[in-house]
Amino acid sequence: MAVIVVTGTGTEVGKTVVTAALAAVARAQGLGVAVVKPAQTGVGRREAGDVDEVRRLVGDVAVVELARYPEPLAPATAARRAGMDAVRPQEVVEAVEKLAGEHDLVLVEGAGGLLVRLDEDGGTLADVARLLGAPVLVVAAAGLGTLNATALTGEALRARELEQLGVVVGSWPGEPDLAARCNLADLPEAAGAPLLGAVPAGVGTLATAEFRARAGSWLAPLLGGSWDADVFTADTFTADTFTAAAVR
Repeated sequence: MAVIVVTGTGTEVGKTVVTAALAAVARAQGLGVAVVKPAQTGVGRREAGDVDEVRRLVGDVAVVELARYPEPLAPATAARRAGMDAVRPQEVVEAVEKLAGEHDLVLVEGAGGLLVRLDEDGGTLADVARLLGAPVLVVAAAGLGTLNATALTGEALRARELEQLGVVVGSWPGEPDLAARCNLADLPEAAGAPLLGAVPAGVGTLATAEFRARAGSWLAPLLGGSWDADVFTADTFTADTFTAAAVR
């Protein structure tokens, strides 16, 4: 897989940290990695964006940001309000293909969800994945409400005949509630794809060396890591059983 498109079920679900974890695992295997952000919104000209955060966490990866808009809105809306050119799917494809010729793996991190509009013609990250023929990794929230958003994203991918690699929980809480614990078993069914990881909440604050050392333990073997969905789910439900017994 020379290119992986990373999307979310919405905003603030952990896409950037998951993208960094994917990059860290690939670098640990000696692969050359590039990360592309088609459109960064809600960040000032001199502020660090998502690709800067990936580079901070991982270190030696190439990063490319194609456009930046100051307001925290969908890219098409943010571009229009700023009086700036929008990024079109074909532009993203051209940038990714160039990087794919120079790197072993290119990660494309979207803004928000799969169908957020990039331009006024209705271009989306789904169009980018289609044009590239690239698989899509979905980053989902842990708690209540995530099943519906994950199911809708899975349906949208299947309707467009796009390959879904699986789902990664982007921010697994230190003390998961009942909904989060149950969602571990329910997310694969909702997505129609396997659960491929759970990234602990707060790891975005780690130093580079520790982040790179730990990243493989958060992702499944399909993504280059050692995380086991069955073991993680069983351990989580065991903890839930003990908690319920203590309450009784």
